[in-house]
Amino acid sequence: MKNPIILILLTLCFFSCKNDKKETVEATIKSTKPENQLRKISKTKDTIEIDGIANEASWANAKWYPMDQVWLGDSLTAEDFSGRFKITWDDEALYVLAEIKDDTLIDNIKDPLVKWWDDDCLEIFIDEDNSGGEHQYNHNAFAYHIALNGNVVDMSTEKVGKLYNTHVESKLVTTNKTSIWEVKMYLYKDTYDDNSNSNNSVKLAANKKVGFAIAYCDNDYSVERENFIGSIPVEGDDKNRGWIDANIFGTLKLID
Repeated sequence: MKNPIILILLTLCFFSCKNDKKETVEATIKSTKPENQLRKISKTKDTIEIDGIANEASWANAKWYPMDQVWLGDSLTAEDFSGRFKITWDDEALYVLAEIKDDTLIDNIKDPLVKWWDDDCLEIFIDEDNSGGEHQYNHNAFAYHIALNGNVVDMSTEKVGKLYNTHVESKLVTTNKTSIWEVKMYLYKDTYDDNSNSNNSVKLAANKKVGFAIAYCDNDYSVERENFIGSIPVEGDDKNRGWIDANIFGTLKLID
C-alpha cells in the first residue's frame, strides 16, 4: 500500500511545483516595471499639424533620441538603416516625430490584418499608466503598427489583428531615402473595450508618466521582416518582447 501512496504524493508534488513555477513566471510579467530610460517630455507651445513637414517651433525645440537597438536580425550599417525620434504632448495626445533612413521601403501584403509586422512599418508601444506587465491579448498596453499607407494595427482581445485607425493619426513623407513620420496618438486606459463605441481617450497633464518605446520593422526584399530596430535596450536573448511585455518599455514623464 505504501507505493501507491508515495506515487500519489509525488504526482501531487509535481503538479504543485509546476503550477508554482507557472505562477512565478506570470508574476514576473505582471510586476511593476522599473523606470527604464526615464525621459522628461515638454508640452508643445503651438498647434502641431500632422502633415509630415514638422515645421512647428515645438519640433525645433524638442530633443532627438536614437532608435538604434537591434531587437531582431543582424547588425546594420548606416547605409541600410538609421532612425531617431522626438516627442511632445498636449492635453489631447502624444506627438511623435520619427526620421527613418531606409534604403528600401516594402509594402507587399495588401490585407492590413495579415502579417502586418512583415512589411516596413513604424511601431509605437504605449502603456498609458506606465504599469508594465503582460499585454499580449489585452489592452494593458498597445503596440501600434503604423503601415506606410497609414493603417494602424494591433492585436485585439479576440487574439486577431484589428485596425485602430481612430487611435493614431499619421503622415509619412519620403524624400530620397529619408522618411519623416509625424504622428498624433490618443491614449486609452487598460479598460478599453474592443466591442464598445464609447471608449474615451485620456486627457494628459503634467507629471503624468507613460510607458513608451518605438521601433521600426525593416524589410528589404524578403517574405518576412529582416530587422526590428527599437529605442530601448532589452536584456536577454529574446529581445522581441515588446508586443507581449510592457515591462521593457521606457518611461516618459510629461512636463510643462
